[in-house]
Amino acid sequence: MTEQQITSLLEQLHQGDRRALARCISLVENDSEGSDSILRQIHPRKEIPVIGITGPPGAGKSTLVSALAGWISEHQKLNVAILAVDPTSPFTKGSLLGDRLRMTEHFNNPGIFIRSLATRGALGGLSAKTIEITDLLKAAGFDMILIETVGVGQSEIEIASLADTTVVVFVPESGDEIQTIKSGIMEIADLFVVNKSDREGADKLVRSLQTTLHERPYSGWTIPVLKTVAFSGVGIEELFNQINQHIQVSGKQSTHKEELLYQRALRVASQQLLKKQRFENFKAELIEASALPGFNLYRFIAEKIS
Repeated sequence: MTEQQITSLLEQLHQGDRRALARCISLVENDSEGSDSILRQIHPRKEIPVIGITGPPGAGKSTLVSALAGWISEHQKLNVAILAVDPTSPFTKGSLLGDRLRMTEHFNNPGIFIRSLATRGALGGLSAKTIEITDLLKAAGFDMILIETVGVGQSEIEIASLADTTVVVFVPESGDEIQTIKSGIMEIADLFVVNKSDREGADKLVRSLQTTLHERPYSGWTIPVLKTVAFSGVGIEELFNQINQHIQVSGKQSTHKEELLYQRALRVASQQLLKKQRFENFKAELIEASALPGFNLYRFIAEKIS
């Protein structure tokens, strides 16, 4: 792309043009020509809150995100962007689009933008380009951004380094698993949601989560445990109110914002380093070096990045 084309595309992006946004996202996600220039010239709005929705598979995250976005659009009249991180297709290397297919009721809603991203091998429940695409959304004039992680369980902790507020979703059947997973995603939550709470065992799980929370040191925010039935909209208004309260509390804590910025910078820097080293060559050289006597992984990496 020429600089003139990039300038024109960015002007449209900053004016909230959805086609320009979709084009920019595709360029950045695929590391296409011009993507670096786009990222260096965007103007993300710092005040736009990012809400991470995470939890084990089957917790109803997609339904919850859909219900929350719909409620915000209808009752708060806010523009909402949904970033749904999907598993990667083994054939096309693209997103399997499962989450977007479950949010069809919003396709014609001008106040809701939905985009699926493929993990493409990235661990931690997010796509490798989630940070950059979130900044594109912040530059496009949305009022709130919802990010749904892929749903891989305990490794989904990277969302805490990106989201201003992290919501961890469980279902009543998760009750027996709480003790085994609390060392993972349990500790990143700003809010807990017991979804499908019309099922048996919901109240027991709520009590179990509350007991676990008593073991955590107070950090200026009392973590609520909410019950929802996302399919019918039960508890969605209370969820939004609690998210809103947490945004206000965390916004007053400068150390929280500074840590988020630091974690984002580390992730972007590491991606840029891999890109600079040209990963294909890096992998080939790694395999070749590993066959030599006395191979040391850490010495190899240190030599490559020095």
